[in-house]
Amino acid sequence: MGKRLITQRRGRGGSHYRSPSHRHVDDVRLPGFDTGAGVIKDLIQAPGRTSPLAVIEFDGKTDYQLAVEGTKVGQRLTVGGTQVVAGNITVLSNIPEGTSVHNIEAKPGDGGKFVKTAGSSATIVSRGDKVMVQMPSGAMKEFTPSCRAAIGVVAGGGRGDKPLAKAGKNYLTLRSRSTANKKVKGVAMNAVDHPHGGGSHPHVGGPNCQKRTASPGQKVGFLPPKKKRK
Repeated sequence: MGKRLITQRRGRGGSHYRSPSHRHVDDVRLPGFDTGAGVIKDLIQAPGRTSPLAVIEFDGKTDYQLAVEGTKVGQRLTVGGTQVVAGNITVLSNIPEGTSVHNIEAKPGDGGKFVKTAGSSATIVSRGDKVMVQMPSGAMKEFTPSCRAAIGVVAGGGRGDKPLAKAGKNYLTLRSRSTANKKVKGVAMNAVDHPHGGGSHPHVGGPNCQKRTASPGQKVGFLPPKKKRK
């Protein structure tokens, strides 16, 4: 008896991965506009994130922010000021050109949406009616000058340089992302397991280009290109 294929399950749509929210430390949003100054109390490792988090105390209230390269425990950070120091949070219009920033807001007050992975940063290119920022991908993106960002590079860079060394470590790493650590070709399977399986030697045995309206169990291989519009 056959079993449901990964391609079939994906073809049905919907969400297949539920993030373990009970393990997450915090949503990591930029603090309010009137928070003032805070002190870094600790640097912790947060499950589900590639970068460490900084535990910051603002007037008796504890907040979590992405740790920044060069910051340390006991350092004082400001929110909304004009001082360009790693870890400070301010609007883009106050940050000079050439400064590295991260956790940039898409809209003023949304808490930060862009550039949040370990070792990443964006660069302020120009300021005016719109602030031009070069993203880590190299693309240029415009932001409203009143959008806020944190100054500096996200800590934890180089995490991918350390080799996994063994298959078990790779399995556990990918399992935390709900990703299969092995991918078997369809032509290598039996006919009961995959539409491309079977035969005396590995071959598809028919067209591997399926129509877009095909059922999830049939939709394996390639999809045809869209028709050229007149």
